[in-house]
Amino acid sequence: MSRTGKVSRKTKETELEVQVDLDGRGEAQVSTGIPFFDHMLETLAKHGAFDAQIRCQGDLHIDQHHTVEDTGIALGQAIDQALGDRKGIARAGCFYFPLDEALARSVIDLSGRSFLHWNVAVDQGPRSAMDLSVLEGFFKAVADGARANLHIDLLTGRDFHHGSEAVFKSFARALRQAVALDPRLAGTVPSTKGVL
Repeated sequence: MSRTGKVSRKTKETELEVQVDLDGRGEAQVSTGIPFFDHMLETLAKHGAFDAQIRCQGDLHIDQHHTVEDTGIALGQAIDQALGDRKGIARAGCFYFPLDEALARSVIDLSGRSFLHWNVAVDQGPRSAMDLSVLEGFFKAVADGARANLHIDLLTGRDFHHGSEAVFKSFARALRQAVALDPRLAGTVPSTKGVL
């Protein structure tokens, strides 16, 4: 069974192509026009152990908001598509990830219900790298698209690069746990409802 998803999205603000393979090797080809965001998305695929192709052309002459949020929407939808009926998945994951002074925790439940708890405060750093105020919108969009309950906390650290990277790595590892196939659950949905 192939656990892949592909989403194309075109609006007046962005044009996106996103493909994911949940059973990949962490290889990514990313181009959003925001180098720091590309680095974070590559980090996400590497630590999530899924392959990703993400291409976005957005209205960066206005700001980064549309590019970042729409990428989150498409990525979340591609993950949801790849999960299919969600039979046999572990469903939930939790991971703490340190990066020097920064420590992030991500907890995810692929419950079919979207929610984001966001407790992340990082110093902006150079605006030329990325407008970090849009990261919450990215993760909200991923949670909505993937129909996931997601809690992200930056427990220590404020450096823009360390904090952001710890967040992406902790989320990647939690997602990796949640999408993993559990042979004991083969053919069954991990829910008393029988559906996610």
